[in-house]
Amino acid sequence: MTPPISPGVAAGAFDKRDNVVIFDTTMRDGEQSPGASMSHDEKLELAKILEEMGVDVIEAGFPIASNGDFEAVREVAKIVKNSTIAGLCRAHQVDIDRCAEALKGTQRGRIHVVIATSDLHMKHKLQMEPEAVIDVIARSVTHARNLRDDVEWSAEDATRSDRQFLRRAIETAIKAGATTINLPDTVGYTYPSEYADLFSWMTQNVEGADRVIFSTHCHNDLGLGVANSLAGVQGGARQIECAINGLGERAGNAALEEIVMALKVRADKLPYETKIDTTHITRASRYVSAITGFPVQYNKAIVGKNAFAHESGIHQDGMLKNRETYEIMTPESVGQAPSSLVMGKHSGSHAFRAKLKDLGYELGQNALKEAFGRFKDLADRKKHVYDDDIIALVDDALARGSERIRVQRLRVVAGTDGQSAELTLEVDGEVKTSEASGDGPVDAVFNAIQQIVPHDAALRLFQVHAVTEGTDAQAQVSVRLEEDGRIATGQAADTDTLTASAKAYVNALNNLMARKEKSRPDTAIASGF
Repeated sequence: MTPPISPGVAAGAFDKRDNVVIFDTTMRDGEQSPGASMSHDEKLELAKILEEMGVDVIEAGFPIASNGDFEAVREVAKIVKNSTIAGLCRAHQVDIDRCAEALKGTQRGRIHVVIATSDLHMKHKLQMEPEAVIDVIARSVTHARNLRDDVEWSAEDATRSDRQFLRRAIETAIKAGATTINLPDTVGYTYPSEYADLFSWMTQNVEGADRVIFSTHCHNDLGLGVANSLAGVQGGARQIECAINGLGERAGNAALEEIVMALKVRADKLPYETKIDTTHITRASRYVSAITGFPVQYNKAIVGKNAFAHESGIHQDGMLKNRETYEIMTPESVGQAPSSLVMGKHSGSHAFRAKLKDLGYELGQNALKEAFGRFKDLADRKKHVYDDDIIALVDDALARGSERIRVQRLRVVAGTDGQSAELTLEVDGEVKTSEASGDGPVDAVFNAIQQIVPHDAALRLFQVHAVTEGTDAQAQVSVRLEEDGRIATGQAADTDTLTASAKAYVNALNNLMARKEKSRPDTAIASGF
């Protein structure tokens, strides 16, 4: 028995059993990835992109975790009109009350309550007996339902839970008023046929299963997140929880773009529809990558740089004769429209705006003016300006965020006789200069920054890659810093690798300083079910 989707059960739900609700958790579970924190303004912009894409449910944060998360959920709920906004909470009254307060004033709000149900979690994490957990489920879901009509209940570590106990827990949640039941594969342990069977069994044996929507939430520890999510739908689930670029704790979550395109391309085997406008996928992917500093691997399905690239002569020959020989979907279908515009130093602002639109970016007038100026500077230094150069240029601007510190001038001396750096920074409006040496030119640059802006942050990641080919290629640099448990990432691109390194380090420092000014989530209450 496949549970029908009941109209009004949840805002954004469908009235047909063959439709699937897309629940995006990029801003909640995705942000819990070490170093992937997003600013308040970045979350608001991402929420707008997700709404335009047609995402049914946007999980905007964990309101009890911090004031920042609370404000993010509240502000996102104010600006988003067409998607349901969810807030996560543990099965505690104070958590639920805080979540309800954040959702106050919106008609499309969902309280999402989670508690673990596996023997391992109940014994070692909750330190509770099974009967006590059942009692907490009843009380917490009842309390949540008294505050909102739309309540989701999640059984953390469901795939390692005793099936009979899990059935009791689900029935308890349904009787208490839950409208969506989520069975997460919290640690990415299950495999497709097993997960499909779990949903099939529950929808057939749980009392009240026909009154709720069942949901998947799959982590990718074994690389099976997407496969398990799709199997869950085949077993009876009608909501999939996922994240842009597969962002999430450890190995990440099931990737939204892969799930949506699998449903679209393989409708013959997966006859389920979503409301997603897939032409927004590339834009969302690039924005999330830019604001988190997490690069998308070149061969990443759907949104990777090489997802629609063909280098083999045999492949190229086939493509010239018929694109369908080697493309099961078009780049246009995911927002990667090919363009005949060749960009260079003689290109005008209208052509530049058109190119950005083709690449998935829509900038405001001020941002466009700044980006165009930086493009002109780049075009003067490079003979060929590729699409990837423009993407790196715009992503660099998006990633900069709050800039209390700015790089003004850098001069580096490197060679067999030693390395030194002369650096000028603007710090809170004051110009400061330093000179430092190091074990290499990058070390010298970072030491010079340390002299001007003393800090105790440890360098956890320094990564450089060339955006395009050639000796004049832009270098894209990612830097990750950690201080007192806080992690911040910085990113920058420049034709000079050392300048890009300095800017990326300063970007990370700016982000770290911004984070220190806000209270951050306590790791003890973060949940990545």
